[in-house]
Amino acid sequence: MSDQDSEAQILQGIPDHELQDFLAWRDRVRDANISSKTLLATDYLNHFNEIVMLIEMVPDMPDMVEDCRMWHPKSYQHHFQDSGFSEKKLAIEAYDHVPNKFRSPFEATIAQLDAVILFTLDRMEAAIAAADTDRLRFECSTSVEMLHKIMQVANGIIHGTTHVMQQTEIDDYMGK
Repeated sequence: MSDQDSEAQILQGIPDHELQDFLAWRDRVRDANISSKTLLATDYLNHFNEIVMLIEMVPDMPDMVEDCRMWHPKSYQHHFQDSGFSEKKLAIEAYDHVPNKFRSPFEATIAQLDAVILFTLDRMEAAIAAADTDRLRFECSTSVEMLHKIMQVANGIIHGTTHVMQQTEIDDYMGK
């Protein structure tokens, strides 16, 4: 795909009332570590990478579940308020200008991440309380696999795709 085709694909579906604002903000973020395709920054995924790493350690160190419970969902803007990201003010401001084409699937994907993490924490605690190490290992590994899938979708959205995971896949995983 040529650069022109890629550019046309990015702009396609952005309504006129968002387009001029989006184009102006693209220029503002061009030299920052923020995607000029979407105005989103991958640094936000660090909020989820941290909890995934902790979940991966729980089967071998069940007391790490306490550290996992200290994790809480954080909005994109709240993450950057608390981060050491060098362009955090720009990332916070730019978020208000992300076209709905990207913002809606991004927020839906983040909601899926939050739900799976909170579900996982409950399942880990239940396995630990039952002293069922096999179940704990299974819960952690299947959760980490699902979280990686969802984070790949979030990363894709940040870089200009609008693909999301089907909610039924998440519901099936969570037994709903």
